[in-house]
This record gives sequence, C-alpha cells and structure tokens, in this order.
Amino acid sequence: MLGIMIDVPAITFLVAYKAPIMLFKGWHRLVQDLIGRRGPFLETVCVPFAGLSILLWPLVVALASFVGILSSVFLGLYAAVVAYQEHSTKYGLAYIISVISMFDEYTNDLLYLREGSCFPRLRHLKADRSTTGSLPVKLLPDQSVTGHAKRQPTKTPSMKMQELKAVMIWQNFFKACETIGKTLVQVGAIQASDLQEWQYSKNKIVNVGLPAYAFLMCFLRSIEKGSTGFVMRDNVELTRINRPEGRAFDWFFEPMTIMKEQLKTANLNETEVAGLLSVSFEATDIQALLS
Repeated sequence: MLGIMIDVPAITFLVAYKAPIMLFKGWHRLVQDLIGRRGPFLETVCVPFAGLSILLWPLVVALASFVGILSSVFLGLYAAVVAYQEHSTKYGLAYIISVISMFDEYTNDLLYLREGSCFPRLRHLKADRSTTGSLPVKLLPDQSVTGHAKRQPTKTPSMKMQELKAVMIWQNFFKACETIGKTLVQVGAIQASDLQEWQYSKNKIVNVGLPAYAFLMCFLRSIEKGSTGFVMRDNVELTRINRPEGRAFDWFFEPMTIMKEQLKTANLNETEVAGLLSVSFEATDIQALLS
C-alpha cells in the first residue's frame, strides 16, 4: 500500500517532468538529421518514413509516458515482494525510496541528462553492494563469477581502487590521446596534413587510429599489471566493481574486456610488444599501424 501511495505519484511527477524534455529533444534530433541528411534521412527512400516519425513523435512520447506511469503501479507493488524476500519491513520501505532514484537514473540515461539521480538510493537488499557505495568482498582464488577461475589483479601500493565517475574516465582518455598524439607528431607518425584533414573529420589516423592506439597501450598496461579490468593513466584501475553506471559503459566494457583477454592469450614477449607498438620502427611504420 505504501509503495503505491508513494511511488505512483513520485514516478508520475518524474514522467510529467521529463515528457516535454523527451518531446523537444526528439524533435530537435530528428530535425538535425533532416537538415544534415543523417540517420533515418540518409537514404532517400527512407525520407518519407523519417518525416512521418517527426509527425508521430508526440504519439510516441505520450505512449512512453503512459507506460512509465503504468509501470509505477507494479514498481510500488514490488515493495511487498522485497519485504517478503528479505524478511524485513525496513528493506521494503528502503526499496520504496530507492526505486524512485532508479527510475530517475534510468530515464536520465535514456534522455542523456545528468548522471545519477537527486533522490537517495538506499540499500534495500541484504546481499546488495551496489547501493551502499562500498566495494564487495574480494573473491577467493577458487571462486569465479564467469564459471572459470581468473587470476586476481596484483595491486601495487600506488594503484588506486576507488569508485570512478564518468567524467574522470573521459578526462583520462582524452589526456591519454593528447599525450600520445603529441609524441606521434614529434616522431612524424602524425603529419600536418593529417591534422588539417582531421579538422574536417576526414582523417582516420587521428579519428580512429589515435584512440585505438591509446586503447592498445591501456590493454598492454593492464595485462602487465595483472588487472581484471583496465589500468588507466596514473595507475587508476577501472573494474566491474568501481565502474560507473550508464549505457555507454555497458556497451564498451564487455567488448573491450574480450579484446584485452584475446591479447592476453597471445602471451606476447617484450620484443613482440615493442613490434606491436612499432616503437623500434620508423615513423612510416607507426603511421601504417594507425591507419
């Protein structure tokens, strides 16, 4: 009863607040694609259907709003399930507050608004670690999340294990690209003509090759330190435990982990690593690698 009385009005308010944002953001994106001939307007045959999507977008927003309000009833009722499973009225009440935060955070990600939520997110499961802000207990060597044993990361005293914010990761990545880019410009691997083309987003060496080179160095650094995640600059480690929430990190984390594990399986020696990075070759070889 409390779940319905509290969650339904709160989530309805959030839906009413964000529905206009979804409406105008969607229209803005569709009109931008129309003007720039991108997305659904890229192919001429799709233009009529894409134009129809502009007209029907308010209907999509109205339907999404209705589904959001309808879901609030079931989300509120689920508080009883949590209280029954955890044998605690306290956890049931905590869920009533936390589900508002989770709904707010999910819709923020969906609409590309601010990270997180302004509502409190309380611990509502006895086995839940993600809502408390504390790190889970380290697994024993014979335990495994994926079904087979994995070597635990060997942490040096300078390696920092902390909960990372998305802005910290992006700043770290951009700084790595900047530092590596300056080095490659100095050795002649990236030339002035590449930078001129890059201004018009036509140069793959800078747009694709440079970030890929930065990722490759991150993979090699992580393998060298025995990390189960990724060791970024300044020995800051990004793992499944401390990575931020968000769809972007959900999309990239698993594929990058697979690529790192494939590189680790190759078991490269120092000479092969140097050859892979082309550090012992000429600038033209590094440029070919970036291409």
